Amino acid sequence: EDEDVILINKGKDMVVHPAAGHYSGTLVNALLYHCKGKLSGINGVLRPGIVHRIDRNTTGVIVACKNDRAHQALSEQLKLHSITRKYNALVHESFKEKSGRVEGAIGRHPIDRKKMAINEKNGKPAITHYTVLENFGKKYAHIECQLETGRTHQIRVHMASINHPLLGDEVYGRAKSPFSLEGQALHARVLGFLHPTTKNYMEFEAPLPEYFSALISQLRRMEQGERK
Repeated sequence: EDEDVILINKGKDMVVHPAAGHYSGTLVNALLYHCKGKLSGINGVLRPGIVHRIDRNTTGVIVACKNDRAHQALSEQLKLHSITRKYNALVHESFKEKSGRVEGAIGRHPIDRKKMAINEKNGKPAITHYTVLENFGKKYAHIECQLETGRTHQIRVHMASINHPLLGDEVYGRAKSPFSLEGQALHARVLGFLHPTTKNYMEFEAPLPEYFSALISQLRRMEQGERK
C-alpha cells in the first residue's frame, strides 16, 4: 500500500463491491474503512477505487486506487491489455497439449441473463492463454491462465467452452461438483502493472490458498491410487 494503490489478497466468499443482495461485508466496505474514505471516485459511490473485479468465490490479488490519477493510469493499462494477470485453476479432464489459446467473444447468455456465454454477435472480444501445470490421471488438471482481455467470468466461460470447466463452478461447471467445493477453484495469483507515479513495473503474487493446495494434494493421492 502507498499513496496511490493498495493491493489485497481477497479471500473466498467475499464480494468486491456492493450490488443487489450484497450491500455490506464487501471489499469496498472494508477499503472505505481502512483507507478512511480516500479512494478514487471514478466508478461512483458503489465502486470507489475499484479498477477490476474478481468473482465472489475467486481468491487472490486485486488492486484498488486511492486517487483518480492512479485510477486513470491503471484503467488505461487495462484498456491496452498491458497488465499482467495470471490465474491458477483446477479443471475437469486432463490435457494432451501443454498449452493453448481460447478466443471467443463473451457477452450475456441469450436466455439466462445471469450467465455469460460465448456470444460472437453481441459479445466483446476475449482471449485466454493457458499452460498445463499438472494432469491428475485423465479426470482433472491444474492449469495457469493468463488473460489477454478481462471480460466477466472469462476464464470460467472459456474453459467450459473447450470442455474443461472449473472444479466447483456452480454456473458453468458439471451438474454435480466433486470435493464439496464452495464455488470455482480459481485463484488470481499474479498481478503486474506500471506504477502510476514511478512508472516502474511492479508485480505482486498471492500464494495459493490453503483449500487449493489441499485439493492438489488430494488429486495427486487419487491419481496414485488409480495407478496402483
